[in-house]
Amino acid sequence: MDLPIDDENAPLYSVGQVSDMLGVQAAFLRRLDTEDVVRPGRSLGGQRRYSRSEVTTVARVAGMASDGFGLNGIRRILELENHVAALQTELADERRRTTGERPKARD
Repeated sequence: MDLPIDDENAPLYSVGQVSDMLGVQAAFLRRLDTEDVVRPGRSLGGQRRYSRSEVTTVARVAGMASDGFGLNGIRRILELENHVAALQTELADERRRTTGERPKARD
């Protein structure tokens, strides 16, 4: 049986829980949301809920912020990383397609 806890993208953790886990202020988490750096899901009541994947991203963002990066720069880094990952997937798909269409060598 698949449970929400098994899904790294299931929005399970509250602002308070993430704040405690990562040792960051709740205000920092809210700012990441308003600045479009990390956009958590919402509960039926409208409360922010973070997935494991988003918690990992918040941890990375907090590290970059402590290294002196601004939120605009961090957002751009994350966007570029996502773009590179999409291009790598596209390239791998194209390679598989191309390789699959080649005639096989005879022994």
